[in-house]
Amino acid sequence: MSQSIVLLYYKRQRYKATKNDNSYFLGIGFILYEIRAWRWAMERRSLLQIVGTAVAGGVTILAGCSRSGNENGDTGSTTDTQESDRASNTVQMVTEGDDHYFDPIGLFLESGDTVAFKLQSGAHSATAYKGGNRLVSETRFPEDASAFTSKTLTKQGATYTHTFQEPGTYDYFCIPHKSQGMVGRIVVGEPGGPAEGSMPPDGDVPESQIIANQGSVSYSDFTGQIR
Repeated sequence: MSQSIVLLYYKRQRYKATKNDNSYFLGIGFILYEIRAWRWAMERRSLLQIVGTAVAGGVTILAGCSRSGNENGDTGSTTDTQESDRASNTVQMVTEGDDHYFDPIGLFLESGDTVAFKLQSGAHSATAYKGGNRLVSETRFPEDASAFTSKTLTKQGATYTHTFQEPGTYDYFCIPHKSQGMVGRIVVGEPGGPAEGSMPPDGDVPESQIIANQGSVSYSDFTGQIR
């Protein structure tokens, strides 16, 4: 019952009864009850509106968080803790004087293996060759595979992990040192895909079959072979 109806009821009761009439006091009691009920309903409505707004906002924030970091199909994760112990394989990202390189530069994996790209020194990224952007004109990993990128890591010991599912050959590079030939190659299961038959456009890597046969090719062994 709204306030206007309550007040109208109150006025009618006054005309119908005197102060000594029991109906008068019954009417006053009814009015007080209705006023309390009306105030309680208004307070409850306001509380529900506040709670509803807060819940809606929380859902929006969580939805935004769940989308972040997954653009371009990237299924990896970056952390400042050393996750290399959890991964079955580790690739070091190294700056040594004027040299910037991945070590090992060639790595063989089985499908489902996880690699930890660990920053040993300098500032580096591990980024798949995915064409169609200002940095890369060609894609150099299997068609059904997910692209990956660590962005640029700057804190020593920071680690980026990525799990490789699709068989084939994956070429990747470091964003800050792409023009200086910092590239690497991973073969999952067996060589295959658009990276086969040519070297990355920014540098040389071991042949895929050599990687598959040896399991791993260190940077020092590879540069010793080509010099």
